[in-house]
Amino acid sequence: MTKILITAAGSYGDVAPYTGLGARLRDAGHEVALATHDTYAPLVRAAGLEFRRLPADPRTRRPGTVGEARPAAPGSKSALMRQAAAFIKELGGGIADAAHEDTGLLLLSATTAPLGHHLAEALDIPSLDLPLVPGAPTGDFAPVVSGGRSLGRWGNRAAGRLSLRVIDRLYADATRDLRARLGLPPATPRTVRRRAEASGRPVLHGFSEVLLPRPADWPSGLDVVGNWWPWHAPDAQLPDLVEDFLAAGPPPVFVGFGSMAGGDGERLSTLAAAALRRAGVRGILQSGWAGLTTRHAPEHAGLLTVGDVPHALLFPRMSAVVHHCGAGTTAAGLRAGVPTVPVPLTADQPFWAARLASLGVATAPVPFADLSADNAVARLADAVTQAVTSPARRDHATEAARRLAAEDGAGEVIKAVERLGL
Repeated sequence: MTKILITAAGSYGDVAPYTGLGARLRDAGHEVALATHDTYAPLVRAAGLEFRRLPADPRTRRPGTVGEARPAAPGSKSALMRQAAAFIKELGGGIADAAHEDTGLLLLSATTAPLGHHLAEALDIPSLDLPLVPGAPTGDFAPVVSGGRSLGRWGNRAAGRLSLRVIDRLYADATRDLRARLGLPPATPRTVRRRAEASGRPVLHGFSEVLLPRPADWPSGLDVVGNWWPWHAPDAQLPDLVEDFLAAGPPPVFVGFGSMAGGDGERLSTLAAAALRRAGVRGILQSGWAGLTTRHAPEHAGLLTVGDVPHALLFPRMSAVVHHCGAGTTAAGLRAGVPTVPVPLTADQPFWAARLASLGVATAPVPFADLSADNAVARLADAVTQAVTSPARRDHATEAARRLAAEDGAGEVIKAVERLGL
């Protein structure tokens, strides 16, 4: 039997959808391993997949350092580039270790694909790119990391090409080291990327056209197939504490920032509680990496803190969801059919926040940086009030969820694997 190896790296939202995909592939008769960070090993194994370790675990890396003797200047673009390059270089060696002799197919996330292509070349096996965000240049929108603001069709395409060159630069050192380790002749990231593009190998994007239609100017083979969802047990239920809280009053508002804002829990908890109280609604705070907790807001009795609870079970029970708009959380809110208050922080989050607002299922985004302003409580409270009281947003969200339910992104990946003859 051919072993399928999925590689995914980054935050929870970068990894968790591949557990659901892996479980579907396993149910279709394939043997599946998922290589990712130690943090997610329990999730991988619970889904019935073989876990293989990747280094550079974001939960254990010390923030503010870039693998150098001195700390980087916080927040600077050069610091972020060096941090990303150091993360990628560390990841490269782990990618090589993760593939065993029985590996017959690589399925690659956006973060691991530029490394996985070299591994596929060395092993002489096929691979499929399965990104959760769009990466190819298009005139329809600017690169997702540019903040969601269109630069016009020519400008969008130019910015898209530039973003690919930036990515090539980030992967340059890791590419050199990995190819040497694998016994491959030297080649730049750009050369390998162009080979992959010229091969016509399909790229299956794991988001929905309900949220982002496929650009008409994309080359053939770049497909948008729909989401694959984080695995949870078929008989999973919300904890009794959560069920009791839900039964005790009207549907609450969810507040969570996922893997963002680590260490800022006290301030964010106090702010969220004050905004929810001002809006006159109950709330569920998901602790996440920020460490949100109700102990910083004892004056608001209508609050509950939860840990890792599947969004698929929790979100449909909410009146609205307030979150950072990572790709996975964005999709989960859309799937649940509830309005969103977007609070984007970085990377692709402003892009998805803008998409939700344009679809009519979300309020205008409240940038995370604005939560430090003097009027942050009032602004967040106003957005929550808009989300829970607007029939139009609720109707748009319900319709989006209905359309999303008709899609089967994991099923499309299974078909693509079968077309490879595996």
